[in-house]
Amino acid sequence: MEKLKQLKNIFAEMERALIAYSGGIDSTLVAKVAYDVLGDRALAVTAVSASLLPEDLEDARIQAADIGIHHEEIATHEMANPNYTSNPVNRCYFCKSELHDTLKTLALQRGYPYVVDGVNADDLQDYRPGIQAAKERGARSPLAEVGITKLEVRQIAKELGLPWWDKPAQPCLSSRFPYGEEITIAKLQRVGRSEHYLRQLGLKNLRVRSAGDTAKIELPPEEIKPFILTTDLPQLVATLQEFGFVYVTLDLEGYRSGKLNQVLPPEVLANP
Repeated sequence: MEKLKQLKNIFAEMERALIAYSGGIDSTLVAKVAYDVLGDRALAVTAVSASLLPEDLEDARIQAADIGIHHEEIATHEMANPNYTSNPVNRCYFCKSELHDTLKTLALQRGYPYVVDGVNADDLQDYRPGIQAAKERGARSPLAEVGITKLEVRQIAKELGLPWWDKPAQPCLSSRFPYGEEITIAKLQRVGRSEHYLRQLGLKNLRVRSAGDTAKIELPPEEIKPFILTTDLPQLVATLQEFGFVYVTLDLEGYRSGKLNQVLPPEVLANP
């Protein structure tokens, strides 16, 4: 595939690279290609904070070990920034600022001239203020540079034999909160525990949105009816209430990526 060849050429020109590695399929593909080209001159680093599910961190460890790339973890402290926890419409800007300030410092200390992330071409068409924060700090996005879309990420990952090529997208837990609702560690934990519980029931592509004391479960539209018919709903409600929610609801529209952005005015969406 021509785009894969171009991606490899980018890393060959870099000579050494530090990858912002979340364990999602985008950054996993970047880590895989970087390692195939650079070997021990590639380093994958996962930022660990309250907004990362422990299960996702464990996935990142397993995937990095399978690829063979050297993998490290580093703490980030976006929860100490009120500009982040107050959850403004550009919350992601402050998250990525913290992330890339941390990674850039590490890269300079270790002698890595480049920090790269997993932003793909489709991400550039969405409202992603964090992308600007990364650019301001000199990070590169090889997938986007080559024009690789989300679908092509999965296609290439499958061709390369990555068993996680169809892994559902799993953005940070803070994306489950409507803009303006304060984010706390306790709220992040109850959302994370709720989503983990639902995945244990066999569900994969889902979200538990937080709206005050209410949990709003989002599932793909075609899974809503089977879910209602086969799930022990009283047990589900009781479990999520144990996690800290008071009310538990099901979003009848179904899961849609970026749904919380629909409240944003056009001028905000046009200027991420």
